[in-house]
Amino acid sequence: MFNLKVSGMTCGGCINAVTRAVQAQDPQAKVQADLATQVVSLETQLSPELAAQLITDAGFPVSH
Repeated sequence: MFNLKVSGMTCGGCINAVTRAVQAQDPQAKVQADLATQVVSLETQLSPELAAQLITDAGFPVSH
């Protein structure tokens, strides 16, 4: 499990888009997002780098 700081999430639709981006590569992934802190918690087989790239590609930049 790891956390990523994700910019640009403003609503439930944004959370769904982030979740779909990760679950497209790992359907069993558990994704929790906090809009207030802009932090996404992931429980996935993906590497943090790959998850960050997938989320960025979905239109939500990940900061390090």
